[in-house]
Amino acid sequence: MKDILLLCGLMIVSLSLKSQELDVQGHRGARGLVPENTIPAFIRALEEGVTTLELDVVITKDKQVVISHEPYMSASICSKPNGQPVTNSEMEQFNIYQMTYAEVSRFDCGIRGNSRFPEQQKMAVSKPLLVDMIKQVEDYLAEKGLPKIAYNIELKSTPKGDGISHPQVEEFADIVQTVLDQVLTNDRYTIQCFDFRVLKYYHQKYPDVDLVALVENMKGVKGNLKELGFVPEVYSPYHALLSRKDIEICHQEGMKVIPWTVNDRDRMEKLVNWGVDGIITDYPDRAKGLR
Repeated sequence: MKDILLLCGLMIVSLSLKSQELDVQGHRGARGLVPENTIPAFIRALEEGVTTLELDVVITKDKQVVISHEPYMSASICSKPNGQPVTNSEMEQFNIYQMTYAEVSRFDCGIRGNSRFPEQQKMAVSKPLLVDMIKQVEDYLAEKGLPKIAYNIELKSTPKGDGISHPQVEEFADIVQTVLDQVLTNDRYTIQCFDFRVLKYYHQKYPDVDLVALVENMKGVKGNLKELGFVPEVYSPYHALLSRKDIEICHQEGMKVIPWTVNDRDRMEKLVNWGVDGIITDYPDRAKGLR
């Protein structure tokens, strides 16, 4: 009788896990389709049915939180206020941490497109403030009668960038958190970072915020958890580094597994069959129908 009850319990847990919705995260909005980390990209991701918007944030000279993958104006996608492309030699000159947001907003980062993403629509668009993006997304959801989505927010921090391309870890985190406290409840977002100093600080200062360990190394799950010193809510490795065994270990530790950046449909399906809890993709349209 006990064996039967145990088997039934395992079946219920298994069915519950299988019925959970896959978390499809639009990488930088929908980078493969619309200029990255822009409000049009996030709206497009919503149109494609994502459950989470993945994005990156940096800090300006006047302490504004701007959505941007690099802490400077990228020569790959950005143009100066005079319309000329930013050159490789100029990128460090246009350090966002040394610019006010008024200065940042005069740069275009969409009209040139992105050679890595030929499907991407070209449009004139600038880097938005985090608070403006969230407000416009929330207004769009309300207007369309759509369910709430989550935000997965990466702080672009590195030890070499301290005081140069971003504030010290503590100030960086506090500035971002002040904005989030104004516009979202903490069940609506996660904080992610490759720089484990940020996660350690958040773990101590903001224990109610769910954290995501971004990983791009060969240390393995156990090695990264040892370095971090605690178990985050989500383990997010580069997808090519992820094995089925890694997923099992993460689940045993109580972590969700959401790899990045998965753009091939066959690879998406393989990872889902392995048991990942979500995927991050530049092409949310390619992830439709995944379960």
